[in-house]
Amino acid sequence: MATRVLFVCLGNICRSPLGKGILRHLAREAGLQDEVEVDAAGTGTWRLGEEPDPRSVRVAARNGISLDRVRSRLVTLEDFEKNDLILAMDARVLAELCMPCPAPLQPRLRLLRAFDPEGNGDVPDPFLLDESAFDFVFAIIHRSCVRLLEHLAPGRGR
Repeated sequence: MATRVLFVCLGNICRSPLGKGILRHLAREAGLQDEVEVDAAGTGTWRLGEEPDPRSVRVAARNGISLDRVRSRLVTLEDFEKNDLILAMDARVLAELCMPCPAPLQPRLRLLRAFDPEGNGDVPDPFLLDESAFDFVFAIIHRSCVRLLEHLAPGRGR
């Protein structure tokens, strides 16, 4: 049975699609695509149904990662049940997830940067910044996902 991971940010167009694309890519490279299922969602309703931000698409493509077939959607109550790990991109999103999440399932909620070998904290939201901010955010998410995959499949990740 696959481990299900959900990445969550605000609008689900910048950071969480990158998380989904990166972890999916790393799992495929490690031969773990059948053992790790990845999804992305947002806490805000203003971008529902949209494709990822073009800057996220470009930074992913520059790194050999596709964000095809990713559309913004809202976190649902079902997400708390079906996902083994729900990774918030920042403390605000984590707090928004804690409110509707049933208490017994709250241990599934974590900050993505809990897996960052360079330190905890928030993955900054690059939406209002320039393209270089997306490169910076990509690097944080990528190194966090490398460590996350090692956590999910010890000895089999990259």
